[in-house]
Amino acid sequence: MADKVKVWFDKEGDFLEVTFAEREGYMRETAHDAVMERVDQSGKVIGFSILQVSRLAMEKPLEAELVSQ
Repeated sequence: MADKVKVWFDKEGDFLEVTFAEREGYMRETAHDAVMERVDQSGKVIGFSILQVSRLAMEKPLEAELVSQ
């Protein structure tokens, strides 16, 4: 589990990002079209992002599985 979690919300871009670790990584698609996971070079999940996060207020709760490899 992460010792520190960073949450960043861009209201204008309607974008939420959560980071569990300050390491280099890249974004990878998930099964949900609004969710991307950030993984490090070994495939460990180090964060995630949600596009169009404001639509969550009008829909059912968002569910997405983040999978470390």
